[in-house]
This record gives sequence, structure tokens and C-alpha cells, in this order.
Amino acid sequence: MDNPSEHSSDSPQQPESHVNDDQQLYFVPYRWWKEAQDSAPSDGKSATLYAVAPAPSYGGPMKIINNIFSPDVAFNLRREEESLSQSQENGEVGVSGRDYALVPGDIWLQALKWHSNSKAAAKNGKSFSATDEDIADVYPLQLRLSVSRETSSLGVRISKKDNSVECFRRACRIFSVDTEPLRIWDLSGQTELFFANENNKMIKDSQKQSEQDLLLELQVYGLSDSVKNKAKKDEMSMQYLNGSSLLMNGTGSGITSNLTRSSSSSFSGGPCEAGTLGLTGLQNLGNTCFMNSALQCLAHTPKLVDYFLGDYKREINHDNPLGMNGEIASAFGDLLKKLWAPGAAPVAPRTFKLKLAHFAPQFSGFNQHDSQEVLAFLLDGLHEDLNRVKNKPYVEAKDGDDRPDEEIADEYWDYHLARNDSIIVDVCQGQYRSTLVCPVCKKVSIMFDPFMYLSLPLPSTSTRSMTLTVVKSGSDIEISTFTITVPKDGKLEDLIRALSTACSLEADETLLVAEIYNNRIIRYLEDPADSLSLIRDGDRLVAYRLHKGTEEAPLVVFTHQQIDEHYTYGRLTSSWKAFGIPLAAHCRVLKGSDIYSLYMQLLTPFLVQSRAQTDEHNFDRSSTEVRADMEPDDSRVNGFPESFAEENAAEHLDTEFHFYLSDNKASSEIVMDQPLQSTDVPGRLNVLVNWSPKMLEQYNTSIFSSLPEVFKAGFFGRRPQESVSFYKCLEAFLKEEPLGPEDMWFCPGCKQHRQATKKLDLWRLPEILVIHLKRFSYSRFLKNKLDTYVDFPTHDLDLSSYMAFKDGKSSYRYMLYAISNHYGSMGGGHYTAFVHQGADRWYDFDDSHVSPISQDKIKTSAAYVLFYRRVEEI
Repeated sequence: MDNPSEHSSDSPQQPESHVNDDQQLYFVPYRWWKEAQDSAPSDGKSATLYAVAPAPSYGGPMKIINNIFSPDVAFNLRREEESLSQSQENGEVGVSGRDYALVPGDIWLQALKWHSNSKAAAKNGKSFSATDEDIADVYPLQLRLSVSRETSSLGVRISKKDNSVECFRRACRIFSVDTEPLRIWDLSGQTELFFANENNKMIKDSQKQSEQDLLLELQVYGLSDSVKNKAKKDEMSMQYLNGSSLLMNGTGSGITSNLTRSSSSSFSGGPCEAGTLGLTGLQNLGNTCFMNSALQCLAHTPKLVDYFLGDYKREINHDNPLGMNGEIASAFGDLLKKLWAPGAAPVAPRTFKLKLAHFAPQFSGFNQHDSQEVLAFLLDGLHEDLNRVKNKPYVEAKDGDDRPDEEIADEYWDYHLARNDSIIVDVCQGQYRSTLVCPVCKKVSIMFDPFMYLSLPLPSTSTRSMTLTVVKSGSDIEISTFTITVPKDGKLEDLIRALSTACSLEADETLLVAEIYNNRIIRYLEDPADSLSLIRDGDRLVAYRLHKGTEEAPLVVFTHQQIDEHYTYGRLTSSWKAFGIPLAAHCRVLKGSDIYSLYMQLLTPFLVQSRAQTDEHNFDRSSTEVRADMEPDDSRVNGFPESFAEENAAEHLDTEFHFYLSDNKASSEIVMDQPLQSTDVPGRLNVLVNWSPKMLEQYNTSIFSSLPEVFKAGFFGRRPQESVSFYKCLEAFLKEEPLGPEDMWFCPGCKQHRQATKKLDLWRLPEILVIHLKRFSYSRFLKNKLDTYVDFPTHDLDLSSYMAFKDGKSSYRYMLYAISNHYGSMGGGHYTAFVHQGADRWYDFDDSHVSPISQDKIKTSAAYVLFYRRVEEI
């Protein structure tokens, strides 16, 4: 007969497959495990007892050479026939202090919880310093196993090549068999795999290739006196927090004990380092910080931690068509166990990322995504994978029929629970009331809907400050700077309206806004419907005050230029470079002398001259004004004569200015006594004016050279921080508002779609309240991030005044325990997480890097998703 194991597809191909398992093995003092076991009902698991015996060594002179070149720790594990129950009846287990237990991770964690809870109870929930029986350290130890020809024995070798110096030194002390007997109880069942009948082929193969060892990693706990002594010497102590325990039940602080580190502010989780439970980072696999941030917040959520560190797989619903066959729940549970493994190094969440991308293709690849979006998908996926309802009944909501809201709300909630029952519903889901009112027939419709999180708008971020330079053209030109406040998503007409008020615009005036770049006008902002989002903070804008009714006269725009000398490849070169703010005015100009006269009028306020020259200039100017008054038929445009043709401009001609008529293609010099040539731009004349060094000395050009940006932060500064209260955001979420045109409601009274008003009210709150701050806004043409600082409560979020219904039993007070942060802009940025670790201690989870952060630094404008847990009333 053929050996079934040789033909079975499940037979192992490599011995390592029997040892490598997702669940880690812990090597602990048996007495410590027995204390926790005696207080709990037995789970009926059997254990295998091994006696540790010295490994046979070579005799003769080779023994000395072997000890020099192979100083490994070697011993045999000889299986004893005595069972665990027999040893317990004889009362011999753990008597010598040299009995140890090999336990899986879940059993170790249960025992650790029992010890921490019992000590917290003994101290009446007050903080205390841990004793020798508490957590000393957890560190990995690599063992190489080989199956002996004697099938009741295993060979064990601990090598320096596989372990650090400190871990190897500790192993030498633990497994010394020269003084007292040493026994190991295997409660994991891992070693039994080597002796099972179906593994005969593996044993034979191992005997043929004795050099092929099986590598087994143990997590050693509670066996490092040197670490504890050093901790005492450095005045480092392990402290449990107020009322804390490993069980994150939502009533304690929800945090484990940890070894306080002096001088070190980060936890790398490297091997053989004393670590802290739950303070394990997640490696960034390539733009996966959004996922890491959401996972860390969930991995420190009370009740969820207890649930996924326990036997959650028995509740996996493999038949739910809306679920994912339990794969998301299993991947999340496995990842959570790794994150809560003591002394763990940063975890690479590759398996979870693959599962996530498989069921949610939008998260595939390595692009940046939204932490709130992956959080919403994950909560919904976990719910469906763990839904206790196997066959969802069909339920149809009944009409209110003027019944009390309390009755209707309970009915809706019962309908919801009939189809949805999971740990996510138990912990994370609440209920709100939605009221719709028809604007025509006043029909009122009330519904009660469940929610997993609340998305709050940021109402204070609707405005922005903008600085513009206003140029008033005319015989007395004025240049002023104004800072206005406009809607952030507003239009150009909003800017014109605000600026008109700020500069006291006259009824017969209008504003023409232009953008300046390198002292030249590059575009005019003339469409009132243009979005202000097209204007960046670094832009420079000028608004020209022009008289209405002068549009028939062309707009003459003067751009000033001066010689710019610079060295190019060691050779002095010169070119014309624009400077100052372009000046503009409506005026009918016929010849080059008209251009000159208009320009000189605009420059008059900037002239620098002696007192005699000033008097002469004032006399000439007064004569001109009198002459204009004497000729009422001489119409004027923007304070200038309609045409300068009749002015005696020839006596003012100065060859120090040269004028050129420019268009988009070329420029041509303007001759004073000749008519102007037509341009390609109707209604506008773009004139370049070249200044000589002499003219630069005669005019104060600095007056019209200052052009501020739309918004300019100070040195190392930022835009003034907008601030809003958390409660203002909540009120904006709950306020009554009309539905959008795309969300029309079909009114059962009118039998037509109506733009009804909608009002939300909080009705039932969950134990874990997730708040999403809507920092990202999307529209057809615009994507924007709001950097508003939200002043949110950390210790006492009181929602009692916002409840539409109170049952008299539930608490409406919450405490913050986690934050998902987003730093940067809409197109990029980085996600981190802040997590509360009891008392006033917070930690910053920045991918694989975990470091303490003071509580006064957790409230920033980067806060994106807030996690609160209910605080029960005393």
C-alpha cells in the first residue's frame, strides 16, 4: 500500500512550512503563565513536556577546537511521557523556577492581560511601579532545530550568527543545564508537528540532510534580569497608567504598560530592544502614508483591539455577497496582532495592501489617496465581513403616520440591526434624524438613517485676503494700495465690488483690473464671472480707475523701460528692461506729440525739481487750466483734453524720452509730428517709453515702482491662521439648508421634484465617534484644501446640547484618542497619526517612525479625521 503522505497534495515540501506561522511563539516562565491559567477556566489544550539535556560533544582533542570555532549553545529536547494534567496533580510544575512554557501569541496576551488587570485592581486603579513579575522585556531569539534519529528528541542550536550579542548572552544564561534541571512545556503544538506520523517523509529528508536545520523564532519574555537592573540604575521604571490594562475596553485608558526610555524619543522596534505594546510603526510601501495613518487610528481603537486580538474569525461571514469572504477582516486582524506584538520592528503591510487593492482597485498602485476614504471603505468592509446576520431579511420602512419620533427612530434602528449586526455596528455606528420640508406644499418627511462617521464643513474658510494697487488716472494721478476680503470661491465681480467700496469709487468711475508680470501687463481681468481661484497669492494686480463713458477713446497704456547693463560671458552688454507700474488713461491721440503730452501729464506728480522750476511749472500748469476753463467746448477725457493736437507741445519736447508703438509682433518708433499708425489691438495703444539716465534722475520712479503681491507672507511667515471652533463646524453641519439643484427631492404631496430644505439632528451616538473635517473641496474647475485651524476638544467633547433626543442612559461626553493628520497641499502632502496612550501621553506615528509628542502640540491645522471614545458618566 502506498504511503498516503507521499501522495497527498497537502504534504509539506519544506520543513519550514511547519514552523513559520503568522502567530508568534512566546517563551515565558511557566509559573507566570500558571498563575493566570489557574484563575481562568481551562481551555482543555494539551501540552508536551520536554526535558533539556546537554548535547553530546566530540571527545579527545577535537573537543577544544570545536568549542573555539563553534561556540554555539547546543542542547537536546527530550520528550517526556508525563502529561500536563499529571504534573499539575502532583504539584510539581514550576517548583524549581526552571520550568518554562512555549505559548502562542494569543495565550501570552491573555495571560499578560490577567496580570496587568489583577495588579491594577490591587492598586485600586492608581498608577504603580512594576515589579519583577511584570513586563521586563520581550526580545526575539533564533533557534535552529534538527530532528534526531531518536524520534522522541529534538536537537537545538543557538548561534551567534543568528542573534545579537546581547540576545545570545541571555540565551547562554537561560539554557544552562549544568546546575539545575530545565523543563519546557509546549502549549503551542508546534513541536508535535515534527513527530506526527504524516511527517515521516520530512524526518527522513532531514536525516539525509542533517545540515538543513529548521529555523524557529521565539519571543522571550520576562527573562532579562540585566535589563531590569540597568533600568533601575538609570532610574527607568515601568508604570501602568491610571486604571489601565491591556484590555482596551473603553473604560480604562486603553493602553498597555511600557518601558520608559530616558533620552530616547523614538521607538524603532528593533530586535532585542525593550519595546512598548502598540507603539509599532508601519513601513511606507510607496505613498501609503494615507493608509498607515488610518490603520494606526483603528489599531488603537478601544473594543476593536480586544476584538481582533481575540477569536474574531469565528464571526467571519463567508456567505455575505456584500462582503469579501473574510479576507479584509483576516488581513486587518493579522496586521493588528503584529502591531501589538511586544518589541516588534516596524511592520510592512504588504499583504493588507494587496487585499485592499484587490477589493478596492481605486487604492491600487502607489498614488497618494485620502485617509478618510480608505477609512470609510475599511469600516464598511470589516462590517460586511463580520456581519453576524447570515440571511438578511427584507424590511420596508413604514410611514410615520404622525407617530412620536422616538417610536419611529427605534423602529428604523431595529430594521437596521435586523440586516446589520457586527462589531463595527456595535462600536462605530450611530443614528441621525433627517427632516425634509417641501417649499410649496410644506409637506414634512422625517427619516432616521445610520451613520459611521460625521463629515463636518469648515465654515470659516469662505474668505481670502487680497492686496491690489489702485491707480487713479487723470491730471492728478494717485497710486494707492488696498487689502480687501473676498469669498474664497468668489468671482471677479465680488473683487470689483469689494475694491470699489474700499477705494471709494465714484459713481461715474469704473475699475479695470490687470495682472502685471515683470512690470508689463500680461492680461486683463474683464469677465465678471471669472473665478478668483485663477488668481494666485504670488500674482500682482493693478486696478485702473477710469471714467465711465470714455470707452470710445482708446486706452493708452505706457510701459516704462530703462537701460539694463550686465555682463555676459565676461562682456558688458546692455538691453532695455521694463520697470515701474504701467500707467494708463483713456484719451484720443492723433499724433506722436499727443502721446508725449499725455505721458508728461501722467508723470507730473513724480517730477523732482528745484523751487524755481516748481514755480515755473505751476505757472505753466495754471495757464493751461485757465485756458481749458475758458474753452468749454473743449471736451476732456479722464481729466485730459480730448486731443492734444492744439496744445503747444513742441516747446516741451525732450529727446530724453523715446516712444514706440508696440503690438504682439513688433514695435515701431513714434514720430512726434506724424500721425499714429494703427495697431492690431482695437481700442488700446500699447506704448513703450525708453528712459535716459538723465530722466531717471529728474523723476521719483520709486513712487510707482512698488507693486505688492496679492498675498505676501512675512519672513518665514504664513498666511494668517484662520480659526474656527469645533462646535461651529458641528452647527454648520446641523443647520437647515436647501438642497442643491442636482439633489431635488420628490415630494409625495406635490408629486413633483422640489428643492426642499433639509435639517439634520443627532439622535443616537456610537461608542466610538469618528469626525471627518471636510478640508478638501472639489468642483468642476477647482480642487482646494482648507488649512483652517479647528479648535477641537481633547478631553471633554460634550454633545448633550446638540442631541435631538436623550434616553437618560447614554453619556454624550467624549474624549479624543486619535487623529489622522494631513500636511501639505491638495496635489501632494503627507499623512501621520497622533495616538493617545493614557494620562497625558501622546505619540506621533509617522510611518515606521514612532515618537512621543506633547499634548499641547496635537492640535494643528493638519487635523483631518478625529477619533473620540465615549466617557461614561460617573
